Amino acid sequence: MTVMAERMSQMSVEEFEQIARFAAKQFEGVRLEFIDGRIGIKGMTDGNHSTIIMWLIRQCMQARPELDLNPVAGLQVDAYPKGRAQPDGVLAPTEHFAGQGDWADPRGVLMTVEVTSYDSDTHARDRVEKPMAYAEAQIPVYLLIDRDNSTLTVHSNPDPERSRYRDTHTVGFGEQVALPDPVGIVLDTEILKRYAVR
Repeated sequence: MTVMAERMSQMSVEEFEQIARFAAKQFEGVRLEFIDGRIGIKGMTDGNHSTIIMWLIRQCMQARPELDLNPVAGLQVDAYPKGRAQPDGVLAPTEHFAGQGDWADPRGVLMTVEVTSYDSDTHARDRVEKPMAYAEAQIPVYLLIDRDNSTLTVHSNPDPERSRYRDTHTVGFGEQVALPDPVGIVLDTEILKRYAVR
């Protein structure tokens, strides 16, 4: 292990938050995450990525107007709030994040959403690390919109002690998917076929 890698593995959450604040001021559109002791970078999204998030925001607002799908909320994740995640969307009651600062407590969050990006880190970040972190944080539903595979995967029923979700259901773009309680929304995903193209 290099000296730099050793130092990063010993980084405190407070040190990470200072680096994240600096990066946000210096580099427009770059958001940092700190999951499982590793810093990750969420760079600029492409137009299809943003369009998918906006589509999902509209679906959630129509079905559940008492909830907000927040595309910029940061969350405390990992056991004993040691991590920080920047989901592409966080579904929670309106005004849930008021007064919470940059990294909100995940209690009360109903669902997190990630849309895959076309980068080398997507598999590790969105398909492996995020489900573990969100399950540990006891977030009831994790929705992965996977543009590489043209699928939606719904993770639900978190098992925080084993860092995993007990139930996983995958459907292809174009199918309907039911987001289980406490979300309780059915999505018709036909439109997503248009946005899987690079």
